[in-house]
Amino acid sequence: MCDGCGQAASTEHISRRLQRLEWTTRYRPVHINTLVLGAFSPRDEKDFLYAPGGEFRGEAALLLDALGISAAGKTAEAVHAEFQRAGFFLTHVLECPLDGDLQQGTETTALLMKRLQPVATRIRRSLKPKRVMAITEELTPVVEDILALDLGCPVVLDHGKPFLLEIGAGENGAIRLREALAISTGS
Repeated sequence: MCDGCGQAASTEHISRRLQRLEWTTRYRPVHINTLVLGAFSPRDEKDFLYAPGGEFRGEAALLLDALGISAAGKTAEAVHAEFQRAGFFLTHVLECPLDGDLQQGTETTALLMKRLQPVATRIRRSLKPKRVMAITEELTPVVEDILALDLGCPVVLDHGKPFLLEIGAGENGAIRLREALAISTGS
């Protein structure tokens, strides 16, 4: 079993996890102002914020846009450095993508629940952010459990739910995320 996600782990799975961990660690701020917490790592490397390719698609593009960080005309290194200087750090409850045969639903919720306590310990003892902002709809079933954890800092939500970065059905969680950041930083 993988200690980063609780799923059955092949050699390839562990190798990909260690690669993502290496990329992520490189851009961890010394002092984390805002820990952005997602449910699970994206499957495609292009969607993973810290991947060195700098394509910034999917989750990475949505998050950068929500935080007002433009990747246009910048190297991946420059975008990562800007994200880091702003005191942002992205992590996921499940540090690995969901296995292909695992369907989102009760199995995913059970995996998330199982990882909450180790993630809380990591946030409290190692990361020590000033605040945690939950993103991704997949955290919705466990949001009350996240709030009940001792993280050592406040958890910022969008009206009691994780911020949804996708624009749809008249909703714009990205704007509300920026507003919540401005309020919580006092700007």
